[in-house]
Amino acid sequence: MTQTTHGVGGLSYDAKKRTWPAEFNVFLALIILVGAFELIGRVFLGDSFLFNTRANVDTIFNEARLQIIILQVSIVGIIAIGVTQVIISGGIDLSSGSIVGATAMIAMSFAQVATVNGNPNPKAMFIEQGWTDLPVIVPVLVAIGCGLLAGLINGTLVAYTRIPPFIATLGMMVTARGVAKWWSKGQPISFPTESFAAIGKGLMPVIIFISLAILFQLILSYTRYGKHCYAIGSNEDAARMSGINVKGHKVLVFVIAGVLASLAAVVLSSKNLTAQAGMGVMYELDAIAMAVIGGVSLSGGRGSIVGTVIGALIFGVIISGFTFLRLDAYYQEMVKGVIIIGAVVLDQWRQRLRAMRA
Repeated sequence: MTQTTHGVGGLSYDAKKRTWPAEFNVFLALIILVGAFELIGRVFLGDSFLFNTRANVDTIFNEARLQIIILQVSIVGIIAIGVTQVIISGGIDLSSGSIVGATAMIAMSFAQVATVNGNPNPKAMFIEQGWTDLPVIVPVLVAIGCGLLAGLINGTLVAYTRIPPFIATLGMMVTARGVAKWWSKGQPISFPTESFAAIGKGLMPVIIFISLAILFQLILSYTRYGKHCYAIGSNEDAARMSGINVKGHKVLVFVIAGVLASLAAVVLSSKNLTAQAGMGVMYELDAIAMAVIGGVSLSGGRGSIVGTVIGALIFGVIISGFTFLRLDAYYQEMVKGVIIIGAVVLDQWRQRLRAMRA
């Protein structure tokens, strides 16, 4: 017989611990990480990571650094929102980074101006067809169409051919990257319209990221779509027997992930004012790592968008913290690799712990 230790109000400490949201531990890790960089900065650099130390600045917090942190992760964070839903449903998506590259090239070619400084735009791909200076909705819809098509192919392969998601999306990753290089024969595409450039200007990427995160957190929490994601990820056979259209739902999840990757491509190319075939390289692994760090289980059935957002912030703090400590960029890549492996190990440990408690 298991002994229970009682705490305040007659509730056991174990019971109260179980009522903590899973995201609490992730948020606690974020606080500890910020505190570590703050302590290291104070001791070794005589500077503060989080607070302003300049006498001519009135604000308490270093707002510039906080903005950089969230800007650094907002675009990959948009991808991570879609990847989170795929993983919760029991799948994986390795194609999102390449979808970003291909979509950025295609969408930017429909967002170009006809003239630059009074001369014909030398980079305009469709100037002879007259497809320049188009309304901003045109390249955005083109981008969404690209993401929808890629997601539809991924979902159809996974749902109807029984190809493992890893293999299906790996094939799309290679294909989409090839499309990105073929579209303009490897040449960058530049000079977008002002309305298209406004999408990625200032804090707009952050606003788009947070808005999408709130939207899909509500969808996962309160709609039939969300319940089906968790049900399929927890036990696909049981979900099928309960009447859920598992195949159709898998296609829908991959379509949503593809569309979100294409929206990230729009924001990225708009922010950079150019599109290149190499855009989005390794974004898929960063997005997966953000989700897993945020508590999304790679075995499916568990996780939330809130956790993924916190995982994205952890990524941003690490990148900004390394810059603050004046460490070279290749150290950041090494640490990111360790984080990805550590996140998977942590997920496996959490699963074993749950199995022992069951």
